[in-house]
Amino acid sequence: MSDHVDAIVIGAGVVGLAVARALAMQGHWVIVAEAADMIGTGVSSRNSEVIHAGIYYPTGSLKAKLCVEGRHRLYAYAEEKGFEARALGKLIVAANGEERDRLEALRLKAEENGVERLEMLSGNQAVALEPNLHCVAAMHSPVSGIVDSHAFMLALQGDLEEAGGMIAFNTPVAGAEMNSSITLETGGTEPATLTTDILINAGGIHAPTLARRFEGLARDHIPQGYLCKGNYFALEGVKAPFKKLIYPMPTEAGLGIHATTDMAWQNRFGPDTEWIEEEDYAANSNRLGEFEAAIRRYYPALPDGVLVPVYAGIRPKIVGPGEQPADFVIQGPQVHGVPGLVNLFGIESPGLTAALAIGDAVVEAL
Repeated sequence: MSDHVDAIVIGAGVVGLAVARALAMQGHWVIVAEAADMIGTGVSSRNSEVIHAGIYYPTGSLKAKLCVEGRHRLYAYAEEKGFEARALGKLIVAANGEERDRLEALRLKAEENGVERLEMLSGNQAVALEPNLHCVAAMHSPVSGIVDSHAFMLALQGDLEEAGGMIAFNTPVAGAEMNSSITLETGGTEPATLTTDILINAGGIHAPTLARRFEGLARDHIPQGYLCKGNYFALEGVKAPFKKLIYPMPTEAGLGIHATTDMAWQNRFGPDTEWIEEEDYAANSNRLGEFEAAIRRYYPALPDGVLVPVYAGIRPKIVGPGEQPADFVIQGPQVHGVPGLVNLFGIESPGLTAALAIGDAVVEAL
């Protein structure tokens, strides 16, 4: 590697790749420093692969704005690059009268966020769309869908490399010094010292830890990171009951144990909410009872003994249990005073949907 690079992005997840692509397409020579040996091995490959409409987030928040913008751009980008992004539609379901009232409030928020084509359905209308569903009412979001997240990341990598950028795999970041320029120390099998004009911390669940290794960045600008695990279960030996995405009403820490459809038209269920202390991606089979109870609220015909744990992901939270959800944090020089540095904290869902829009937002924050 050269001693000096225009821009370094830490992390080759979907957001890091989108940021690197945006910088490279502006003419910067970009290196992505990735600790693993391939792209997207963390949060980016362990999620629901859902394209969110922008329904849930506080009006005016970065999550709301970038989700809606990112969704439009993601569908267009998929068509341009030839990877799959299917607008299957989503049903957010109310199990009782109280949830039906909350569903109407959710619709109003979604419309304020710019989500289009929403339709309120009676229970019978929802069941007509999905015969295995049980609910008293539902909201249909036809612009919600699923994406092949790995193909999406490969397309971003291709654009980055075509623009002259590269990914340095097996290259963990040991630390950085913020002086008149930014000096970055990498570890791995070939440690290096690099200077750069631009440093983007897109480290996902590790972003707060990485930021604490940046000498010259005030500690009061670094939030506490929390790990919120989400387990996923699939059906074994049973035909998939749903074609659309089926979501319960959202919970405090997430969107509830929902049913999604993968690219092979198989259903999977999750994620749940499990706060953990250490990084652990093993699916927790002990959550089976919780899953069965949650799923049977909208799929009462779920047979016994057909759910199996398949994988787990971790949400990069910057608030702990019982606290109000946090917005995305895109923290640039105007906040912390370090020229060329942007930290990305709390980039959880809808980060996959919003990735292309986040990339441009980071460029604007420099």
